Amino acid sequence: MRIIFDRDKCQGHGRCYALAPDLFDADDEGYSVPLVTSELTQAQLENAQLAADNCPEYAITIEV
Repeated sequence: MRIIFDRDKCQGHGRCYALAPDLFDADDEGYSVPLVTSELTQAQLENAQLAADNCPEYAITIEV
């Protein structure tokens, strides 16, 4: 499973990097930047799903 991030939908709310700092960071403008582009571990998957569930713009999805 992998993180799919749609940069065009991101509005820079910051919930993803607040909830999953091991998976997301912010760029210089405050928009999210995924830190993990490879397959997720089980622990990472739980945090990625938490970030996706809390993204108000639905910019994050988890690809199965």
